[in-house]
Amino acid sequence: MDKEKAKINQGKLRRRDILLGVASASLTSSFAANFSKASNSPNNWDIKTDVLVMGSGSAGTSAAIEARRSGADVLVIEGLSQLGGSSAMSGGVVYAGGGTALQRALKITDTVDSMYDFITKAGGVHPEPRKVQRYCEGSVEHFDWLVANGVPYSENLSLAKGIPMGEASLYFSGCELAWPANELALPAPRGHVPGRLGMTGGRYLMAALQNSANKLGVRYLTRTKGMELLSGVDGMIRGVIVEREGKTISILARKAVILASGGFIHNREMLELHAPELAACSVPWGSAGDQGDGINMGVSAGATTLRMNQGFAIAPIYPPEDVISGIVVNENGQRFLPEDTYHGVLGDAIAYHQGGKAWLITDEASGYKYKQDNFLAVAKADTISALSQTLGFPDGSLETTVSYYNRFARAGSDPVFKKNADYLRPLESPFTAWDLSVTNAFFPAHTFGGLKTTVDSEVMNSSGETIPKLFSIGRTAAGIPIAPYFASGLSVGDCTFFGRIAGSKAASLESISS
Repeated sequence: MDKEKAKINQGKLRRRDILLGVASASLTSSFAANFSKASNSPNNWDIKTDVLVMGSGSAGTSAAIEARRSGADVLVIEGLSQLGGSSAMSGGVVYAGGGTALQRALKITDTVDSMYDFITKAGGVHPEPRKVQRYCEGSVEHFDWLVANGVPYSENLSLAKGIPMGEASLYFSGCELAWPANELALPAPRGHVPGRLGMTGGRYLMAALQNSANKLGVRYLTRTKGMELLSGVDGMIRGVIVEREGKTISILARKAVILASGGFIHNREMLELHAPELAACSVPWGSAGDQGDGINMGVSAGATTLRMNQGFAIAPIYPPEDVISGIVVNENGQRFLPEDTYHGVLGDAIAYHQGGKAWLITDEASGYKYKQDNFLAVAKADTISALSQTLGFPDGSLETTVSYYNRFARAGSDPVFKKNADYLRPLESPFTAWDLSVTNAFFPAHTFGGLKTTVDSEVMNSSGETIPKLFSIGRTAAGIPIAPYFASGLSVGDCTFFGRIAGSKAASLESISS
């Protein structure tokens, strides 16, 4: 009887150990055997560090900087050969406000409350108010931190829609001026972008942060892919199994592991399972390392996920701003939002709420006047009726939409969607329809769903408890950005801000025996 009970208990323990990541088919049998007594055999670990960061984007690098400044030994592993992650591919915009040094220098009035109202009210439902509050209250200090780490900003303001193409560093990066956001919160420019020519500010942001990390002595291992979190039967994370140059390596993290390996936009199986609307978009936007590894590793260790169906889907119809004078319609020939809204709001509406299909209707004055292939012209006609027939819209639908729009545009009014008067005027013959569908247009997409975390970036399990010594940041976590994505900079801002918090918190933890 006792032998039978022992077998049952042994089976229960084995299943629990697998759930906690102690044993896995991916581990070699020899290391699995060694790890079972790791607490008594410190020499079994191939590499040791205080804080292990998985991912070298803006989240992971910010965490590494703060952990190192707090006195911890820090190792960053990166699956690719090049550092920087998706952040290095981005515009480098950080959404900051409440009266940053740059805002004050440019005589911009902003408050923490206005910033909080915008983030919580202008986007999707169910934001995380405690995270948003902390982010807004720490925004001024966070911008100072970026400057102190060498991120270059210039005292120039851009009032054009879209990321500044010149040297301006502050602009309205989202839908702050568009309805209904402009009625929900006091608008202010909060997009802080490195003051450099072009749209690749992420390179300058990451160069500055990596320079700081290098000066502090942060260690890096590239071409090193995280495979499995290792934990004891108490659930405390002890380290990670990685694959490097065809070899399986064990890394001990005395204080904590920080997962910062990006989202899952390039993991087709995960994308189709959790976010099929994003899977349909033509351009998966992100580093090739965005395979969902950190998310899957966290789940294997008992973590729970949040908002896995969400992400950004962007239809960047501007610049030029002239096209905003046109109208965007669905397959019923009807408008469904103000055309001067942020292109992330437009893209989300098309991908998630209009079956992935929409058309931009312009006239000669508002159409694209230069050769471009982001959005293809699919119909041209001298009358709206002829255009509608070519597109296959219901009889009379587009004619009614344009007639109503033109009637009020002549008076500088848009009763339905309150488009800014600067972009309001009647459409006149000849007309062109541009394809804005998620499959045929330039339609970048990225994921927002990830591991559920506390305001200190600690990973939570399904019981609402934290997993000891495990943190998650950036797009590996479900953070500030939610769908629709209503302002550039919320993602990189979230990455760097909560990356700092995770790094500092991780470094403060007590070291486990090594």
